[in-house]
Amino acid sequence: MKLIKAEKIEKSKTELQFSVDKATFDEAVNKAYLKDGKKMSIPGFRKGKAPRAVIEKMYGKGVFYETAINDILPGAYSEAVEESGISPVASPEFDIVSLDDNGLVLSAKVYVKPEVTLKEYKGLTATRTVAPVEDAEVEQEINTVRDRNSREIEVMGRPAEKGDTAVIDYEGFCDGKAFEGGKGENYALKLGSNTFIPGFEDQIVGKNIGDEFDVNVTFPTEYHAADLAGKPAVFKCKLHALTKVELPELDDDFAKDVSEFDTFDAYKADLKAKIQKRHEDSANAAADEQLVDALINNMEAEIPAPMYDAEAENFLRDYDNRLRMSGLDLNTYLKYTGMTLDKMREQFRPQAERQVKARLALEKIVELEGIEATEEDINGEIERIAAAYNMPVDKVKESVPTDAIADDMKVKKAMDLVKANAVVTDATPEAKAEETTENADQQ
Repeated sequence: MKLIKAEKIEKSKTELQFSVDKATFDEAVNKAYLKDGKKMSIPGFRKGKAPRAVIEKMYGKGVFYETAINDILPGAYSEAVEESGISPVASPEFDIVSLDDNGLVLSAKVYVKPEVTLKEYKGLTATRTVAPVEDAEVEQEINTVRDRNSREIEVMGRPAEKGDTAVIDYEGFCDGKAFEGGKGENYALKLGSNTFIPGFEDQIVGKNIGDEFDVNVTFPTEYHAADLAGKPAVFKCKLHALTKVELPELDDDFAKDVSEFDTFDAYKADLKAKIQKRHEDSANAAADEQLVDALINNMEAEIPAPMYDAEAENFLRDYDNRLRMSGLDLNTYLKYTGMTLDKMREQFRPQAERQVKARLALEKIVELEGIEATEEDINGEIERIAAAYNMPVDKVKESVPTDAIADDMKVKKAMDLVKANAVVTDATPEAKAEETTENADQQ
């Protein structure tokens, strides 16, 4: 391969022209003959045994050219890219410039990483707002753990109450006739869950085990079964059993059962500290986002659309992977939600654009600051990935190119540099709310 030219033709698009000498091209054509000739039937010859000259006489001299060019192209293009020093961000458009006795000349038009101009990236400002921990948050956490440690117990000696689970038989009648789907046996119904038709569960409250009774209801006007919509119905019911949820007492024994602490007060204090840490992490992440926004605003670049398209596809693949981890897949999700791939790509587009811009800005900082990733940085990241995905370290090394990991670590270091040189002001939620209100009034 010989690089003829690398010329910028528009925005972030470059045309490469490169040649393949005649000897190399002839060798590729002969390989194509040995590959494709086996599939050809020529009169007078057994299938695959016709000489190359005979096939070319029958079908034309260029019969094997397409296969030969397809075989040569990837390697020749990669060499041209490396020699030119460009950074492609999309698949190229190939053309044949010439094919003669001198060999083959090819053209590749490809979008490349844009030139980036970055103004200030040190001394950027952000506001960090840490919300205080409310008592209700702590109580909610405790109640969640309490619910997880609850048990279902049988109710005896009293009527049904809201919150109980009633085990019932039922059969529904409309206009004196039983209707399809209106019968159940030993059905466990949580009273107050609003699972059944409005008014149904309320009429079980106050009933005793063994009672047989009628429940009178009216189907909603927009009921899914048109023949029942808006009509009165009678359900003949029998109450077989009652159960209720018994919650553990919030005492020292509870703390010992659900945590490493010996007292409930210590357990509660630890929960509050953990919630505070989450608030601080959230506030730090929000401040980081402000700094990224500032970087993007300080950057100038003509970013080709294929970069956004590629990143949107990355978001789509990531979403598919997360769906698979939960037992679904993208096709099933689209079927259930009525979404299309194009609509999902459109939804991911704003995120993709922001991600691309942020990455370009940080890569520019890497360039300006001469940031490098050490072997220790790379190995540490490999170990982190291995732990996060429960994979052997060797498997991660096989799956993820070291160069890609190194690039990611450089970008991370660039962001660390931005944060280390930023001016971050702490604000109370009240002050932040007032600022937001003032900004809205000014607009």
